[in-house]
Amino acid sequence: MTQIVKERVNDELSDAGQPKVIFLDAVGTIFGVKGSVGQVYAQIAQQFGVTVPADRINGAFYQSFKTAPPPVFPGKQPQEIPQCEYEWWQAIARNTFQEIGFLDKFSDFSGYFSQLYCHFATAEPWFIYPDVLEALHHWQELGIELGVLSNFDSRLHSVLQALDLSKFFTSVTISTEVGAAKPDPQIFTVALSKHQCSADLAWHVGDSLQEDYYGAKASGLRAIWLQR
Repeated sequence: MTQIVKERVNDELSDAGQPKVIFLDAVGTIFGVKGSVGQVYAQIAQQFGVTVPADRINGAFYQSFKTAPPPVFPGKQPQEIPQCEYEWWQAIARNTFQEIGFLDKFSDFSGYFSQLYCHFATAEPWFIYPDVLEALHHWQELGIELGVLSNFDSRLHSVLQALDLSKFFTSVTISTEVGAAKPDPQIFTVALSKHQCSADLAWHVGDSLQEDYYGAKASGLRAIWLQR
């Protein structure tokens, strides 16, 4: 598994030549959650006097996340976006605990969520996949521009900085800031414009078949599906 990113892209390089830019998805592609989302939620819940099985949280979280609307906020001003992001994630967390019958166990759910939200803006809950750094260095040495293209939120900037990854990327394009989420072509168009690059000279690597692979392909980029 440790060479999957570099090997997949190098295979494509051999077949198609070198692109001007490679875009990478963030969560599930560059870095992932240590243990599981449920474990992180449970650990912080414990600090608020609530003991809940991590596996139950994990299942409910992914169901809540899956059924949530896309993280885009059309018509909102840039200064309003952080609050919109916060409320979007708070609704997912609230629905997660409601689903498993633990929401009323919290005496201060707002305080719990605030700490949880801030925690995910740090390096602590994340790990960089072991194949990523070597691949990033390799592509930089080849002179390929690199960008992050993600359906995350504006905390991504602080996460990349905390993980010492910002130095590799000349652009970071996030759905909440663009107002469109993958697989919507608009987010790919915005990312391409930051590099003054046409779609046929750009590649996108991501772990989601629908959002990353089909989204990028439909927008004219060379798409690489990364199966973690």
